[in-house]
Amino acid sequence: MKRLVAAVLAGLLFPLFSSAQEDSVVIRQIVEDVLIRGKAYENLRFICKKIGPRLSGSPQGAMAVKETARMMREMGADTVYLQECMVPKWVRKGRDTASLVMANGKGQPLKITALGNSEGTSAKGLTATVIEVKDFDELERMKDQVRGKIVFYNYPMNPRYIKTFLAYSDAGKYRGGGASRAAKYGAVAVIIRSLASNPDDFPHTGAMRYDTAYAKIPAVAISTNDADVLSSALKKRMASEVYLKAECGMQPDVLSHNVVGEIRGSEFPDEVITVGGHIDSWDLAEGANDDGSGCVQSMEVIRVFKDLGIRPKRTIRAVMFQNEENGLRGGTKYAELAAQDKKKYILAMESDEGGFVPRGIGVSSPDSAKTARMKAWSPLFRPYGIEEISNGGGGADIGPLSKLGTVMSSLTPDSQRYFDIHHSALDVFENVSRRELHLGAGVMAAFLYMVDKYGN
Repeated sequence: MKRLVAAVLAGLLFPLFSSAQEDSVVIRQIVEDVLIRGKAYENLRFICKKIGPRLSGSPQGAMAVKETARMMREMGADTVYLQECMVPKWVRKGRDTASLVMANGKGQPLKITALGNSEGTSAKGLTATVIEVKDFDELERMKDQVRGKIVFYNYPMNPRYIKTFLAYSDAGKYRGGGASRAAKYGAVAVIIRSLASNPDDFPHTGAMRYDTAYAKIPAVAISTNDADVLSSALKKRMASEVYLKAECGMQPDVLSHNVVGEIRGSEFPDEVITVGGHIDSWDLAEGANDDGSGCVQSMEVIRVFKDLGIRPKRTIRAVMFQNEENGLRGGTKYAELAAQDKKKYILAMESDEGGFVPRGIGVSSPDSAKTARMKAWSPLFRPYGIEEISNGGGGADIGPLSKLGTVMSSLTPDSQRYFDIHHSALDVFENVSRRELHLGAGVMAAFLYMVDKYGN
């Protein structure tokens, strides 16, 4: 009887064991191929060095559309096409400058940069008394002192958060909405402490937004080191005023595009697996980690499937999303078109946290059984540094697809150095490791292989 039970169990478990072995072999083939023959790093070099900063609506943004379409055609995508979308055009017209007006009459330069979507100062700039606040609560307590002044939000990213994106989200409310909150009480401009994890001399830009109920006042970011200088000077009464000049502003919307490359599914072509990053970047640097890395990793999925002869059952679609940084028009347009085309968008994966060493994969689904099924693949990915497949996947560009019931997923790289670079002049090609970039691309391709094989 014991032998019979053992034989039955062996018969039941052998297919599962055999399948896991087969998956392990294919995953290794995928990852090793990317590590040895991957094109992501060289594609990133081209994007950074031949195109450069790619703010949506700029000539470089248009060039990035053309060149990433070329790259995916050369990788063997079955179809490459463009999706039209109108995008905002914000232009930095000159060099942003600021200086402390010292009590002795001399000026001390401060390192600042205009925030994206901000209105500028006049060509002459402005000089005003600065009032420092820690947060919105302090602004409310001091609201009667704000009129005619520059509000300085000195709110640092919280170092207690080991997951640095939590600190970024927490501090981001001052960059996003700080100008209008201050304008409500008559402020003439705002200075925001840069959203950076460590002390540095590089101001970090990023999008801000206006509440149309209040005046559109200039908004700039100051480097973390100079934020400390400014705060100290104000406390010691070495200075009370700042001169500020930022020539920038919005222009009419312009036509741009998402870039889509597909491998058509062999069995279920109307079931779509989306993988992507955003091709636009801020104008201060090359957008290497944010988000050139995510784009080239997503394109690499196309290359490795084609080169290894993997014929997916479902349609694999790599998308270079447009305008994530200051409008999210590309992600919104992609979801809008998806809602109309009668296909089933089963899963979307985004890479937009830098090209650093991969640590995990996040998954979010309203169906707990689907999430559990994918989390069970974790042992297959641990040899490649993936600690776990866990709850909590998604991203700004793929987020609008969640209304269609699409499972959200994302690559989670190590985030400890990301906000040293993010949105600053340091986001250059030289700050990306080929090894780490390719390991992340291999993990993404392997994960999507599993999704395609088993559904979600």
